[in-house]
Amino acid sequence: MKIVTQVKLLPEADQAAALRSTLRAVNNAAGWVSQIAFERGVPREYELRKHTYAELKARGLGAQAAQHTIKKVRDAYTVLKANIRAGNLGKEGSKRRRTAESKPIAFRPEAAQPYDDRCLSWQYDQQTVSIWTTSGRAKNISFVCSPDGLKTLQQYRKGESDLIERDGVFYLVATCEVPEAERYEPDGFIGVDLGIANIATASTGYMAAGRGLNRYRKRQFDLRRKLQKKRTKSAKRRLKARSRREQRHAANQNHIISKTIVTEAERTGRGLSLEELKGIRTRVRLRKPQRVALHSWAFSQLGDFIVYKAKRAGVPLVFVDPAYTSQTCAECGHVDKRNRVNQGLFICRGCGVVAHADRNASHNIAQRGENVWNAGRESRVPATP
Repeated sequence: MKIVTQVKLLPEADQAAALRSTLRAVNNAAGWVSQIAFERGVPREYELRKHTYAELKARGLGAQAAQHTIKKVRDAYTVLKANIRAGNLGKEGSKRRRTAESKPIAFRPEAAQPYDDRCLSWQYDQQTVSIWTTSGRAKNISFVCSPDGLKTLQQYRKGESDLIERDGVFYLVATCEVPEAERYEPDGFIGVDLGIANIATASTGYMAAGRGLNRYRKRQFDLRRKLQKKRTKSAKRRLKARSRREQRHAANQNHIISKTIVTEAERTGRGLSLEELKGIRTRVRLRKPQRVALHSWAFSQLGDFIVYKAKRAGVPLVFVDPAYTSQTCAECGHVDKRNRVNQGLFICRGCGVVAHADRNASHNIAQRGENVWNAGRESRVPATP
């Protein structure tokens, strides 16, 4: 299982200048390679290398940096094509899709640049790195990270690491291949219903209410709007200082929620059943005020956190179809749109049971997860002699 570990670099002034100059040089070169690729119909990586490698070397890029720059550009076009095929940029002929297809992909000056072990080395005991720059090798650059992160780096780091600059601070994002724990045979399943009013509701009774997070987001939104209206240097400085604060807060909440859910499943020997919410933003039709909440909440992030934490703990996990889970009675199985009285109330028209709507849905998800697991596991019936 691949995860990433991020460390913060603490370079000296001259080292920081070299890193900044390097990122701008490689991303400027990537923009030129992107222009060549666009003009030639985005050829394969080997062919693109024939047209660009010599020029990249002439621009002062090392051999590995040139190779990674070409690969970065080719990967960017691969992702673009995948998004077009998936319909993420709209239907054929839409304005957004035409714009994406009509010009080369651009790269920000501080965009990430991949490094491999030939141009980046780690000294874990001293917590320093040695990294290639356009000004030569920058050695003994200190880095800081959590104790768990350092342990993960020492044991499992493998493959490329990305150098990025964010708000004037440099980071290395390293890829780590962590072995998955052996999955146990689950004694039942815990269903997890994801939503906006309640971020996560488990069939065990655990509920992560979204009221606090939604209020926090509303405050941040109002504050950003006030600062943007002022248009002063001080307001712009405050906006820059507060950038990504909401993102970090939401990610921290998702980590707490996912850890709570996975820990409970591991403690009780049960598996986890999640809704398959892929494409929910394109499927759901909402009023304008509701769209802000839908598009600002990281649906996939919480699911991703639960998935990787479950794999590390050996907790069995399945995804189920979420259709009608909020309209189906977990007691008698009666399906009726009127069963869902409002956001929080469920009253079955068949058997009359009254329940919290999200808890009822979580029980349905748990049952579907158990059915999926039983249908997919190997038969334990002895063979007929």
